[in-house]
Amino acid sequence: MSTLVGFVILYLVVSIAIGLFAATRVKNAGDYVVAGRSLPLYIVIATVFATWFGSETVLGISAKFVKDGLSGVIEDPFGSSMCLILVGLFFARKLYRMNLMTIGDYYRRRYNRTVEIMVSLCIVISYLGWVSAQITALGLVFNILSQGSISLPIGMIIGASIVLLYTLFGGMWSVALTDFFQMTIIVAGLLYIAYVVSGMAGGADKEVAHAAAAGKFEFAPALTSKDILAFVAAWVTMMFGSIPQQDVFQRVMSAKSENTGVIGSIAGGSFYFLFAFIPMFLAYSASLIDPKMVASLIDTDAQMILPTLILTNMPLFAQVMFFGALLSAIMSTASGTLLAPSITLTENVLREFFPMSDKQLLLTTRIVVVCFAIAVTAFALMSQGMPIYDMVGNAYKVTLVAAFVPLVMGLYWKRATAQGALFAVIGGLTSWLLMEKFGGESIWPPQLAGLLVSFGGMIVGSLIPQHVGKVVTA
Repeated sequence: MSTLVGFVILYLVVSIAIGLFAATRVKNAGDYVVAGRSLPLYIVIATVFATWFGSETVLGISAKFVKDGLSGVIEDPFGSSMCLILVGLFFARKLYRMNLMTIGDYYRRRYNRTVEIMVSLCIVISYLGWVSAQITALGLVFNILSQGSISLPIGMIIGASIVLLYTLFGGMWSVALTDFFQMTIIVAGLLYIAYVVSGMAGGADKEVAHAAAAGKFEFAPALTSKDILAFVAAWVTMMFGSIPQQDVFQRVMSAKSENTGVIGSIAGGSFYFLFAFIPMFLAYSASLIDPKMVASLIDTDAQMILPTLILTNMPLFAQVMFFGALLSAIMSTASGTLLAPSITLTENVLREFFPMSDKQLLLTTRIVVVCFAIAVTAFALMSQGMPIYDMVGNAYKVTLVAAFVPLVMGLYWKRATAQGALFAVIGGLTSWLLMEKFGGESIWPPQLAGLLVSFGGMIVGSLIPQHVGKVVTA
């Protein structure tokens, strides 16, 4: 066993130990879902920062940047960070005061049970690709570190089992404490690697100049209707489609006060924006350090550029720091995104049909966590070959067209009704799916069309005579 593998195993053992220690704090469902609404600011910032700093950031975005420049990834660092900042500015305070267990609870309280179940199912479905991307990345890391001795499928199963182990018992407490530990590793590891890589590439200024000369900083779309609409749709999908997500909600709602949640969300989003550019810097440095390697991978498996650079050109300590940071990023995102849909499915779907006590809810949630882990691992195994970035990017479309409009209009438009919400959900989903199926020649991106129809459905459904539910004012 190599020294690098030994350090990685030690890191995994420490992460599991922290997660299992956190499980001792879980006494009821509230502790499991939102950590008893007791997290201090520094942990809230870390766990919000960890929301999306996973495989898609370290491996996916870096690979897309090397291939396409900022035009290929601009929606992620900007859109994702703006989502978290918007949550802090416009959503966190209002939702925190409602003392909700899940984001799905909001749709029941503001509208009715039908809206709650429909939106909650959409939220759960949206996590399949997202969590699968993290499982795929864990399998990739184990495959790389074992030099192929561990196959990608076996690596996925091992990775999913590790994340499941500590998430199953500790819930949000495990997510929060491991996030804090893992974000510390990420920040230290990536900053150190950036320092080493900068020296090998001849200096950060040389790398930036090289990227600028290659057109990597150009991100504005071509001035055609189709390109502009595609650009707007990409931004909107990441920025708005991510807001009505359970993992974002539970990280912010776990704060010990509403001010802590607001500040933590804004600060976490800002840190994400700054650090998302470091993996891009690291991956692009390979173009100067090892251009032959980049040329061989860029069109076949671009997400391997950064790991290959580290393994073939970096000293052992740098390798340990990089793979520690990479595993930290993946595991922190995986644990939160595994927990979120499981909680939503239990609280907002199963509990509506099978009333449960608090203890029964906690037990059922843990069972669902196991089932969802099995489901996403199977989905990841079936999705082999799909780039990690694409797996994650597709996850937000369903929540954009089904969940965003009822959320924001319910909070900020007093005349929004249950009937309007149903029109928004059904109209948004139907138009999006029809556009995906038959709108190939249209200049309109399917998810943007779905969002506009959802908005129109809310307005029309709320203003016409009411035949569904009852008018509810905020």
